Amino acid sequence: MSTRETIHEEVQGYYGEKARNLADSSGCGEPSTCDCSTSYSSEVLLDIPAEISSGSFGCANPLTHASLQVGERVIDLGSGGGLDCFLAARHVGPSGHVIGIDMTDEMLGLAIRNARRLNVDHVEFRRGTIEEIPVDDQSVDVVLSNCVINLSPDKPAVFSEMYRVLVPGGRVSLADIVTRGPLSPDFLSLKDGWAACVTGALTAEDYARGLAEAGFSEVHVVPADGRAWGNDADGQPISALITARRPL
Repeated sequence: MSTRETIHEEVQGYYGEKARNLADSSGCGEPSTCDCSTSYSSEVLLDIPAEISSGSFGCANPLTHASLQVGERVIDLGSGGGLDCFLAARHVGPSGHVIGIDMTDEMLGLAIRNARRLNVDHVEFRRGTIEEIPVDDQSVDVVLSNCVINLSPDKPAVFSEMYRVLVPGGRVSLADIVTRGPLSPDFLSLKDGWAACVTGALTAEDYARGLAEAGFSEVHVVPADGRAWGNDADGQPISALITARRPL
C-alpha cells in the first residue's frame, strides 16, 4: 500500500467514525485543532439545525472571503456533513450549483441526508479524492475547502487539480491549518496526528508557494482570527484563511 493510500485509509477511518458517532459527539474530539461550528456566527447559521452545524469539523469559515455571487458554480473539497455547501447554496441561489466532494462514505451519507432535510436542490455530493477531483476542466467558479487540504499526502496534486477545475479568473477560498516554521515535536507525537489536522500541515510560506507554483496569483494566507502573524505562534498549528485566483 502506498503512502497516499495509507493516509487516505487513516483519514477515512477517522472521519467515518466521527460521522457514525456524530449524534453522541459534542464536537471535534481529541486530539484535533478544529473548532467546529464556533467558527460561524449565529447569523451565518440562521435556520441551520444544530445537528447539522455541529457536524462541521473545520477550522474556520471558508466563505469569509469567498464573495460568492448568485449563479456561481462552487465545489467544496472534503465537504463532510455538507455545512459549507449549504451555506454556499444560500449565496449562489437556485440558479447556481454547489458540489461537495468527499472520499468517506459515511460522511457522504450524512451530507445527503442533511441536504434532504434542508430541501436543497442545487447541492449535490460526489465521492472522490481531492487529489483527483471528479469535476470537469474549467467548470467551476469557486473552490472552497475547510481544514481538509492539510490531510492530503500530495498537496501539489491538490493545488494542480484546483487550478484545472477553475475557470480563468476563478478563485479559491480556503480555511486550513498552517504553521509558522517547523511543527513542534509535541504535535508530531499526537495520536491520529495526521487525521486530526496537525501532522500534515504546511507552513504558511509553503502553502502560498505551492499555490503559486500551481499557477495561482493573488495568493494570500492570513490568520483566521484577523491578527497579524507573530513569532509567538512558531511551531504551533494555526487556523488560516487562504485565497487565490486563477489568472485570466
